[in-house]
Amino acid sequence: MKYLLIIPSIDIKHGKTVRVVQGIPELNCKEYGSDPVEMARIWRAENCKFIHIVDFDAAADHSHENLPIIEQICSSVIIPVQFAGGIRNIDDVKIMMDTGISRLVMSTMAIEKPDEFKKIFEKYGPAKISISLDIIDEELVIKGRKIKTGINYKEFAKKMAEMGVERFIVTDVLRNGILGGPNLLYSKEVAEITNAKVTLSGGIRNKDELMDVQNLLFNNIDSVIVGRALYENRFPCQKLWRVAESGIFQ
Repeated sequence: MKYLLIIPSIDIKHGKTVRVVQGIPELNCKEYGSDPVEMARIWRAENCKFIHIVDFDAAADHSHENLPIIEQICSSVIIPVQFAGGIRNIDDVKIMMDTGISRLVMSTMAIEKPDEFKKIFEKYGPAKISISLDIIDEELVIKGRKIKTGINYKEFAKKMAEMGVERFIVTDVLRNGILGGPNLLYSKEVAEITNAKVTLSGGIRNKDELMDVQNLLFNNIDSVIVGRALYENRFPCQKLWRVAESGIFQ
């Protein structure tokens, strides 16, 4: 029996843990404590098995100001850390891999520099490189979710799967950070089209909605990234993870 992996998101801006509504810092940026490293330790103490980090400074300005924090997080917890934000070239990839992250999530570069992305993917492979699909009304958005591409997410996902991508992180941007409920359709369609593993991101409000995603495990949707609902204690985190591990979470 398989169980849903719940992944806390640590969104970093100017060295602090924040929750950014719809991925747009200018729209609303609420702080949740000043120390992302301590936040990672808290989630690990709550028995989480995987952490997702988004660097909004890197995504918006190609800044490396949060790099020491990411290195500290990787060295402070003994669980895999996934990173997204601001990857523009192969040097950025090497810099991030050297921090100790286990997996890099990319989007902008795969769209704007497909040849360079292909070289990176061939070097590091599908275990280390995943694709983020940030979607607004079925259209992919990039560069910190600020730029519309005119590219349909299903067409792009299929193309990436043909290259060998085995993991997609699917986000309905309009539901991200507003507790609007998850968009199950986007994730289901990506899983069906690509036959790849899918992590659903955005909109989760409560345990019932986690159960809705749990019911899609047979569709290759095996994990969910949760941010605001965890930070605002909308369900008891420790009990949540331990129930999942005990086999009761079905």
